[in-house]
Amino acid sequence: MRSETNFSLKAFNSFAVDAIAPTIYFPETIDHLKTLSRELDSGSYYLLGEGSNTLFYEAYTPCIVKPNFRGIEITETPDGFKVVVGSAENWHHLVISLIDKNILGLENLALIPGTVGAAPVQNIGAYGKELADYCQSVEWVSLTTGEKKVLSNEQCQFSYRHSVFKTPGFKQGVITRVSFFFPKAWHARTNYGDLKSLSPASSAKAILEKVIEVRNSKLPDPACLPNAGSFFKNPIVDVSVVKELRAIYSNLPTFEVDEKRVKLAAGWLIEHAGLKGFVRGNVGVHKNQALVLVNHNNGRGDEIISLAKHIQQTVVNKFGIKLEPEVRLIGAQGEQVIDDIELTQTC
Repeated sequence: MRSETNFSLKAFNSFAVDAIAPTIYFPETIDHLKTLSRELDSGSYYLLGEGSNTLFYEAYTPCIVKPNFRGIEITETPDGFKVVVGSAENWHHLVISLIDKNILGLENLALIPGTVGAAPVQNIGAYGKELADYCQSVEWVSLTTGEKKVLSNEQCQFSYRHSVFKTPGFKQGVITRVSFFFPKAWHARTNYGDLKSLSPASSAKAILEKVIEVRNSKLPDPACLPNAGSFFKNPIVDVSVVKELRAIYSNLPTFEVDEKRVKLAAGWLIEHAGLKGFVRGNVGVHKNQALVLVNHNNGRGDEIISLAKHIQQTVVNKFGIKLEPEVRLIGAQGEQVIDDIELTQTC
C-alpha cells in the first residue's frame, strides 16, 4: 500500500489551502484497510475523497486515509439496472457515463463535486432528488476492527444532508463501494428551482444539460477560484418561523419538508443580509452565489472559518436563524464543530 509522510494537501482540497498531513495512506483493497485497522490509532485520522467538501483550517492535519477503490459494474434486469461503483470514482463522471448509456435517474445531480464514496455520507441532493432515491446499499469497512458490512438503504438512515455514516460508530470506517438501482420506468423531475423552465416531457439529457448550465452560471470552477461549493446547509425551520419572516419578507423562498417544517434558502438569507460579494482579507462570498465562500488569494483555512462565523452572526442578527456548515471542518485533532473552533488569527 502506498503511503507518504509530510505530504502537502494543497492540491487535495478544492479550497486550495495548504496543510500538511504527517502521513497519508492510499488503500486500494479491503486487505489494505484491514492492515490499517491494526496500525491506526482510533480517531487519529481523517478520510479524504477529492477534498471538495473539506476545509483544513490549521497548518497540520491528522493522518490522512485516501481510499482508491475503482470500477463500475452494470447489470441489466427486466426492470432496470443495478450499478456497483468504487468509492473513489468521480461522481459527475459517473452521472455522465450512465446517461450516455441511457441509464437514467441521476441527471438532476450532475456537476456535484466529489467522489461516489462521499455521496452517501452527505446524502447529496439537488433539484428535488437525492442519492437516497437510487442507493440500494453501501459497502463499508471498519478501520477499528477490519470488519466489512453491507448496509441497505434503510440501514443507511438517509435524511437531509445526513446518513448513518456521520455518526460516531461509522466515522471510523471507509465506504468502499456503493450500489444503485435505476428503474427503466423513468420520469422527468423538472418542478424544482431553475428546472421549472423545462417542459415536464424533457429528456434526461436535456435536464442534465440544463443542470450543468445553471450550476456553471452560479458556481465558480474550483480550478479557477478555489471553493467547496455550498458552504452552509439550507436551514429547516418550523412553519411558525416562516410565518413571522413572511410578515417582513414577502418574497422569502421556501420549500416544504413536511406539515410542520419548511426548508429555507441559506443563499437567500446570506444575500439579503448584505453579504453577497463580501470580501474579507484573502477570502470572500462569491459575487454570483452567496452560498459559496471563495479563496481569492491563497487564503488560510482559519480565514475562511472567521468569514463563516461572521456570516453566521450577521444572519442571526437579521433573521434570527443560525446557519450550520455543510463543509467538514478539519483541524490537527480531526473534525470539529464550528462553534468549538477558537481562532488565534483573524482575517
